[in-house]
Amino acid sequence: MTHSNHMASLAVSLACIAWLAGAQSAYAAPDKAAAKAPAVQPAVMAALDKMGKYLRTLKAFQVSAATSTDGVTDDGQVIETDAVSDILAQMPNRLRVEITSDDQHRLYFYDGKTVTIWAELVNYYATVPAPPTIAQLADDLDDKYDISLPLEDLFSWGTPRSNTAQITAATDFGPSQVLGVTCQQYGFRQPGLDWQIWIQNGDYPLPRKIVLTTTSDPARPKYSAVLTWNLAPSFDDATFIFVPPKEAHRIVLAGVSGAGGKNK
Repeated sequence: MTHSNHMASLAVSLACIAWLAGAQSAYAAPDKAAAKAPAVQPAVMAALDKMGKYLRTLKAFQVSAATSTDGVTDDGQVIETDAVSDILAQMPNRLRVEITSDDQHRLYFYDGKTVTIWAELVNYYATVPAPPTIAQLADDLDDKYDISLPLEDLFSWGTPRSNTAQITAATDFGPSQVLGVTCQQYGFRQPGLDWQIWIQNGDYPLPRKIVLTTTSDPARPKYSAVLTWNLAPSFDDATFIFVPPKEAHRIVLAGVSGAGGKNK
C-alpha cells in the first residue's frame, strides 16, 4: 500500500470511528434523559386525578364495556373469554348491571337498600341487604360474597378508596384513538399489576379503554375493557327494582368462609 493510500485508509477509519461515536452519543442521550425522569410523572398522576374528579361529578351515566378476560388453566394455558357489561348508575345509590357472555346472562339490581343478583339462564335469583352507596356495595359484595362488580373502579377513582399510593411508575405514552375518540394513553405499575388507561381529551376526561396485566402470575393474564359512554341516560325508579319472573327460584347467596368476609 502506498503512503497516500495508507493515509486515505486511515482517514476513512477515523471518520468511521467519529461517526460511530456520534451515533452512540445520539442514542445514549435519550437514555440519560429517561434515567433522570421520575418514575411517577406528576403530570400523569394529575391526569388520573382529573379523571377521577370528573367521574365524581356525574349524577347519572350509562356505560357499555366490551371486555376480554384471560383465564389460566391448571397447565398454564391462557384462555380468553369475551363479554359485554352494561352499567346504568344513578349516584349515589341506584345501580343496574347486565353481563352477557357465551355462558352466562347475569343482572344486578340495587335500589339503595337491597341488591338482587339474577342468573337468567337458570332463572335463579338471590336478594340480600345492601349498604347505602354503590361504592360500599362494591366492597360488600367483594368481602362477603367474593363477587366483583364489573368496572367497580369507576366508583372509587377520585376518592380515597382509589389507593393511588401503591403506584410505583406512571408514564404518558402519548395520544391514541379509541373507537374514533382522541385520548391520551397512560401506563402505571404497582405491586403485582401493570395497567394502562386511555383518557378522553378535552372537557370530558372519561376513561375509554382499560388494560390490566397481572404480573404476579407467570402467565401474565390480562383483562381489557373498551368503554362507550352515555351521560344522559333515560330511566325511572323501576329500572333498579327486580321483579321476579314467573317460575323464578329464589336461592340463598352463599357467603365466603370467615367471619364477615374472605379468608385472609
